[in-house]
Amino acid sequence: MSKMEVKTSLLDNMIGVGDMVLIEPLSEDTFIENLKKRFDHNEIYTYIGSVVISMNPYKSLPIYTAEKVEEYRNRNFYELSPHIYALADEAYRSLREQDNDQCILITGESGAGKTEASKFVMSYVAAVCGKGQEVNKVKEQLLQSNPVLEAFGNAKTVRNDNSSRFGKYMDIEFDFKGDPLGGVISNYLLEKSRVVKQPRGERNFHIFYQLLSGASDDTLKKLKLDRDFSKYNYLSLDSATVNGLDDAASFRTVRVQSILELVAAVLKLGNIEFKPESRCNGYDESRVKDKNDLKEMCELLGIEQSVLERAFSFRTVEAKMEKVSTTLNVAQAYYARDALAKNLYSRLFSWLVNRINESIKAQTKTRKKVMGVLDIYGFEIFEENSFEQFIINYCNEKLQQIFIELTLREEQEEYVREDIEWTNIEYFNNAIICDLIENNKNGILAMLDEECLRPGTVTDETFLDKLNTVCAEHQHFESRQSKNSKFLTDHSLPHNCFRIQHYAGKVLYRAEGFVDKNNDLLYRDLSQAMYKANHSLIKILFPEGNPAKVNLKRPPTAGFQFRASVGTLMKNLLTKNPNYIRCIKPNDKKAAHIFTDSLVCHQVRYLGLMENVRVRRAGYAFRQAYDPCLERYKMLCKQTWPHWKGPARLGVEVLLTDLQVPAEEFAYGRSKIFIRNPRTLFFLEEKRSRCLEDLATLIQKIFRGWKCRTHFLLLKKSQVVVAAWYRRFAQQKKYQNIRSSALVFQSFIRGWKARKLLRELKHKKRCEEAVTTISAYWHGTQARRELRHLKHEARSKQAVSVIWACWQGTKARRELKCLKEEARRKHAVAVIWAYWLGLKVRREYRKFFRANAGKKIYDFTIQRIIQKYFLGLKKTMPSMSPIDKSWPARPYGFLDRTHQELRRIFHLWRCKKYRSQFTEEKKATYKEKLAASELFKDKKALYPSSVGQPFKGDYVEITKNPKYQKLNSFAEDKVLLADVVSKINRANGKVTPRIFLLTKKSLVLADQKTGQVKASVPLLDLSSVSVSTQNDGFFALKLKEGSTSAAKGDFLLSSDRLIEIITKLHCIGATSADRNQISIDISDEFLVQFKQDKVCVKFIQGTPKNGNGVACKRKNNRLLEVSVPSP
Repeated sequence: MSKMEVKTSLLDNMIGVGDMVLIEPLSEDTFIENLKKRFDHNEIYTYIGSVVISMNPYKSLPIYTAEKVEEYRNRNFYELSPHIYALADEAYRSLREQDNDQCILITGESGAGKTEASKFVMSYVAAVCGKGQEVNKVKEQLLQSNPVLEAFGNAKTVRNDNSSRFGKYMDIEFDFKGDPLGGVISNYLLEKSRVVKQPRGERNFHIFYQLLSGASDDTLKKLKLDRDFSKYNYLSLDSATVNGLDDAASFRTVRVQSILELVAAVLKLGNIEFKPESRCNGYDESRVKDKNDLKEMCELLGIEQSVLERAFSFRTVEAKMEKVSTTLNVAQAYYARDALAKNLYSRLFSWLVNRINESIKAQTKTRKKVMGVLDIYGFEIFEENSFEQFIINYCNEKLQQIFIELTLREEQEEYVREDIEWTNIEYFNNAIICDLIENNKNGILAMLDEECLRPGTVTDETFLDKLNTVCAEHQHFESRQSKNSKFLTDHSLPHNCFRIQHYAGKVLYRAEGFVDKNNDLLYRDLSQAMYKANHSLIKILFPEGNPAKVNLKRPPTAGFQFRASVGTLMKNLLTKNPNYIRCIKPNDKKAAHIFTDSLVCHQVRYLGLMENVRVRRAGYAFRQAYDPCLERYKMLCKQTWPHWKGPARLGVEVLLTDLQVPAEEFAYGRSKIFIRNPRTLFFLEEKRSRCLEDLATLIQKIFRGWKCRTHFLLLKKSQVVVAAWYRRFAQQKKYQNIRSSALVFQSFIRGWKARKLLRELKHKKRCEEAVTTISAYWHGTQARRELRHLKHEARSKQAVSVIWACWQGTKARRELKCLKEEARRKHAVAVIWAYWLGLKVRREYRKFFRANAGKKIYDFTIQRIIQKYFLGLKKTMPSMSPIDKSWPARPYGFLDRTHQELRRIFHLWRCKKYRSQFTEEKKATYKEKLAASELFKDKKALYPSSVGQPFKGDYVEITKNPKYQKLNSFAEDKVLLADVVSKINRANGKVTPRIFLLTKKSLVLADQKTGQVKASVPLLDLSSVSVSTQNDGFFALKLKEGSTSAAKGDFLLSSDRLIEIITKLHCIGATSADRNQISIDISDEFLVQFKQDKVCVKFIQGTPKNGNGVACKRKNNRLLEVSVPSP
């Protein structure tokens, strides 16, 4: 980034004060007012040095986008406005670049937004770390662990609809590049008492409601559950549904059947109720009222009902080698039931955390960098505070102690690092409160454990009496009998309560339930009963129930376990660089835009925020590196503005000297400038603001001058360009005018010259033409003169010839006339002679002429009529189609036989012509059709329907179908016909489909499905075929007696192609020379040989049972009746 680039700073455009260390004057009122002012402008984050204060806005804000992530990525902590991303980025960069393990401590009361803050931190780290398939997988696993833990560990409280009822600490492990490798989750003090009882206005853990709302009907049926919340005693009804929480949609995160079975078992366990039953010894014994819920629970967990029922009624106490069995009364049975429910749920939760750790743990064993995120319950002060609030507030006391220690240590280390004199800071040390609670001898937790372990009657009152005895003089402990209680005037302190003055204020604890909750006792009988379950998880959750590993030692108390966990956590936090997020909720209504001053003030007090500000302000309130400080304030000094070329520290010294800042207000460190009083910083900011205004005015002036000059130069340049373009246009126009004028002038000159040349050429041409014309006229005159002379001579010669010719003509005509006269006379004599001869002949033959004239006329007439008939027949000939039966009408009756004979001859002739077009295959088909006509026409009712159907032969495509390949190879000759026929059973008349193959030598019957040959009959063994006259497809193949094929008798078959099958059989017999022709018997009643019996097959017309089909029924041993539908 260049030094002239302006950076956005924490101090720029501040709403209120972004860092509480700089607030002036410092008081609780100004602190609250500053928070309220920033909250009203949706500025929910504020700093106290490096600590982030987070206000819950109770609404979505657009400050967590991907653009915001990039904005805060790799930026200095104070470089931008306060944000949780700034703290997350500072922690991540310190871990990656400086190799320092980090921890982020998120504290605050329920509903302040701790869980959401931890999600934002994890999402930011996931967004800025490396990319890759494995890295993305690890990030996804870390982020997806939250919904499961929220389902089992969060619940709706009066302060928060999604309150974490357990403490969570997650260590995220990174490699040397800063990429996540995995993580480890630790949980602290699950509020398991919520499983059996919830305060008014609150509800149980989310998973119970998610299961009943989101599971399918089949799942609920398997788990033996009902959707109605009111049927379960462990579920409160006044807050069963929560606005903004979709239980059904959240159920998708948990769908493991074994886990859901345990959740269902907890619900069933709450419905088990007990009744007293008196015994002979005078003691009451508990018994289960309704065993249905107990039975269903035992079925879910795989436990024998009698074993669990006995565990609710008896308790076995072991001491060394002795066992004593005592009965449980109703109250003890309810206690045992609730203890089992709480232990079952809490152990299931711990098992879930372990399983999540197994899935997200780092797979490599190399050294890892660690970032811890602590999301733990804040300080709690309710109307009624019990054991849970006590240990929660103890944890917060420890966190406050480590916070003060680490803050002071960090402050001191920075002063030493920067070579600044360290002054001791006075602050309230809450170690005395921690000692009051955790001291091994006189601490409250130690006395509680001692009270739980001592023999005899142990009650909450005896525990309180012991506290009054041991802690009576402690200045932070109060009770009715302690010296600090002032019970004569303080009537707000009940007898069964005690009060501890925490760093955050006084908290009144009710001693009732402390002993039982600390014991957290689960009877050994119940542990052993649960270990006997067949469920896959129960044995893992209750290992102490194993009879082979009986441990007579008393299990550690809840207080001891929690104190050990807190101690481990504190040691872990002390090894890491801390980062703090203090969460505050603005109101109890969970509504946006509402800021309750008293509530916020209460949280500011118990979070110790004022104490934190005072610690930071005890030395120097503000510190900044030299480079950004000089970059921000260099405009305040002429020597450092606009560029300082020396070291940054020297520039800052020159700057502060020039501004005459008192020397006691600042100190020079090795890399930072330290400012003691916020007023000095505000003085610098005020001068910077005025200077920025002056600079802005100067920049505006220079910018306006530059803009005007630029505009003027642009106008000038534009004017020059316009003028140049205009001059160019004008000269171009002038040139075009001159050029067009020159072209016109040139064209006129060229026209005049051309016309002049044309005139000269025309004159020359006319002169040449005139000479030619004169010469032509002269030659013409000479020729005409010569011609006249020649014509005159010719006319003289021609006149003589003409006269001679005329004379010769006249002479010839005269001679011709004489010849004609002589010829006429000769012709007249010949004509007269001819007439005379004719008359003479007629007279001679007159009698013959009259006798033969009629016959000749008749013959002539007949000849003409026949000629006309043939010519007319030629014109009206019919078509060449053999089926065309039209023929011209007969014109004369005497030609009737001729007419019919000609018709017959013509028909035979055109049939011959038609046949000559047939192929051999077609000729064979027509021969078969002709044979079928001769066999069945007017004999079989089925025949007319087969006329229009061609004989195809292969109807099952036996050569193409791989299913019948073996069958095709079985037939030795060419297959003439292949079809599916129905074989009639000889016993009952039922039909079976068969493949029917016909070759020139044999016929074959095969199974339709498998293609296996059932029968093969040579045609030599076939004697005849019998069919009926009805419209059916039945036919009987009669075999020769004594032949090999006739052992089982004749075959009775049925086929829709009966005509084709029998015709082909007939044709094969007709064309074969080595066998006789097969006879065809057409009759409605014929005999068939079935093995040794002859059966009569009789065809009758009727209505079969199956509708319109043909039915075959065996009447007796001698009759087979076939019912054929009426036509």
